[in-house]
Amino acid sequence: MSNKIQYEYRPEHMAVSVPTKYKPENLRTEEMVLNIGPQHPSTHGVLRLEVVTDGEVIVDVVPHLGYLHRCFEKHAEALPFNQIIPYVDRLDYVAAMNSEHAYVMGVERMLGIENDIPKRIEYIRVVTAELNRLASHFVALGSYAMDIGAYTPFLWMMRDREQILRLLEWICGARMLYNYIWIGGLFYDLPVGFEERCLEFIQYLKPKLDELQQLVIDNKIFIQRTANVGVLPLPVAINYGCTGPMLRGSGLRYDLRKVDGYSVYPDIDFEVPIGEGKMGKTGDCWDRTWVRVVECRESVKIIEQSLQQLMGNYKRTSDFDPQAMVPKKIRPKAMDFYVRAENPKGELGFFFRTDGRSDIPVRCKARACSFNNLSAIGELSKGALIADLVAIIGSIDMVMGEVDR
Repeated sequence: MSNKIQYEYRPEHMAVSVPTKYKPENLRTEEMVLNIGPQHPSTHGVLRLEVVTDGEVIVDVVPHLGYLHRCFEKHAEALPFNQIIPYVDRLDYVAAMNSEHAYVMGVERMLGIENDIPKRIEYIRVVTAELNRLASHFVALGSYAMDIGAYTPFLWMMRDREQILRLLEWICGARMLYNYIWIGGLFYDLPVGFEERCLEFIQYLKPKLDELQQLVIDNKIFIQRTANVGVLPLPVAINYGCTGPMLRGSGLRYDLRKVDGYSVYPDIDFEVPIGEGKMGKTGDCWDRTWVRVVECRESVKIIEQSLQQLMGNYKRTSDFDPQAMVPKKIRPKAMDFYVRAENPKGELGFFFRTDGRSDIPVRCKARACSFNNLSAIGELSKGALIADLVAIIGSIDMVMGEVDR
């Protein structure tokens, strides 16, 4: 069967041609093609699944991307490095602070100023990034529970996510698209009293995560819907370039905060959870969800330790200027450069090509973790039931702004 997308035209049913991989003559007697979606709240018009079924059993799934088209890379190739940050926010718009951290760190390394960034700035970046990681996982966990029939967890997650968005809004004035982490520094220092208020929130959140585990992860119905469903073997995950909870759920303890040790993460004590097949097979939907819940606990530990540093060794001073290291003109040497960081959904990487004459990159390429994770959906779904496909899609936790960039 050819992998080339063919076009099927039926004038009696439609006025335009619809791209399809499978033509009727290529299907076996009992097989049929269903178009599922776009129905998911985060895939409104930008993802359609072409599902080949044999009765209730899935034979193959082919994802078709729609038209969100952020055009990030072409925008970036027409702007100076410092003006690209707002466009970075709009890739994974649920975790914009993490994306900013990855991009800014890459430019700083390229300029050779990474080690000159004050420790207070680095700890503030880690606090904001981990708060945003929590907010991202809350969206993933809440919407996933709702996808498979549980409404209460979504309300609880949105309630606690709202607290995080208010904290981030207090810092920079924006709730989702921040432009807060700048090359060489920050837009603002933390507001007076932020550290204490954030610690209060962390203490409030710890028992709420226990409630989340009891309500969702340990729930008998949730286990039945996710255990042994959408199993992603570790070799397959590696071959597809899956990263983040998708990869760790398959059993590989791989986290760039540990592997690459960027920013101040080497000075912070935290663990990297992996899927262990506790309720089914290693790498199933339950394992991926469990990894995200445990990562929320680890993010709480990271924020707590970072706030202690900000209130102790690196407390605010009257002469502290978060923009003191911000370069007035960014003109790197001619080179090819790649940097990566651990986003809530996996490895986010940026490739830059510069000519040494301009502050505008000749080429800017984003390595989007959601794109690679989504590409494995065919392997995840083969042999599953149609009813399980929604559970499999939700366990990937993708944002289409990053996929269709």
